[in-house]
Amino acid sequence: MYRAIAANKRNTIVIIMVFIVLIGLLGFVADYLYGGGYTIFFGTLIGAAAYTLFQYFAAGKQALAMAGARPIEKADNPRLYRIVENLAITEGLPMPKVYLVEDPAPNAFATGRDPEHASVAATTGLLEIMNDRELTGVMAHELGHVKNYDIRVSTIVFGLTVAVGLIADILARMAFFGGGRNNNGGGNPLVLVFGLVAMLVAPLVAAMIQAAVSRQREYLADATGALTTRDPEGLASALQKLGDYARPMRRQNSTMAHLWMNDPMKPGVMDRMFQTHPPIPERVKRLLENSTRF
Repeated sequence: MYRAIAANKRNTIVIIMVFIVLIGLLGFVADYLYGGGYTIFFGTLIGAAAYTLFQYFAAGKQALAMAGARPIEKADNPRLYRIVENLAITEGLPMPKVYLVEDPAPNAFATGRDPEHASVAATTGLLEIMNDRELTGVMAHELGHVKNYDIRVSTIVFGLTVAVGLIADILARMAFFGGGRNNNGGGNPLVLVFGLVAMLVAPLVAAMIQAAVSRQREYLADATGALTTRDPEGLASALQKLGDYARPMRRQNSTMAHLWMNDPMKPGVMDRMFQTHPPIPERVKRLLENSTRF
């Protein structure tokens, strides 16, 4: 587990570099098509680096805002707050900020750049269907993401997928409404092809990165949560309920789908191709098979 935590820290740097290279390539291609003399390339690369730094500090707050989460104190929801508080003490972690999302879909997520700046959120639907034992398992899972530094990797992935999408959208609009080297605008077939590729590549890259980042981290967070509570059956029961009562979130955003404990998106072709979460039956099976080890 400690090796996995160290790997997460290393992967943060690797993911940042991959995204910066990808964004730089988009800028290079745009320079080639529009004859910008590397102005677009360097401008895009510098902008991407600055945006990456900004997202490192701001993406957590953005995710909470996109989810419609509101901060709570102990008096607002003693049950949820005390469970998180007790788990943080057990793990020796700083007390994270606790948020509540008004949504009937049962779900939860953690975000932030490190344990000192972490936040955890749960939906009203989750609180309604979970007993205390199961809710403890869910929040232990989320604090597992905090302890394992999954939140840092996931937050940066969230921010950079947004950046790639924005740049691809801008380049696509330039392709259809701007001019190419010959100032033919949308009449330039090469420019039109580039515009179509830009629109298609962004969501595909986002989905693939999210899936790669999320799946193994969910298994690791399950194991960490079970170790914390010494109650893998409680977390397994919570996961089973999440599967039985699963429904799409009211606020759906594919860029932060990997942050949630259960897939918040409406099932579709893309979800089946690039699932950000391992199947719940498999997660339950792993917990129960390894219950004696916890």
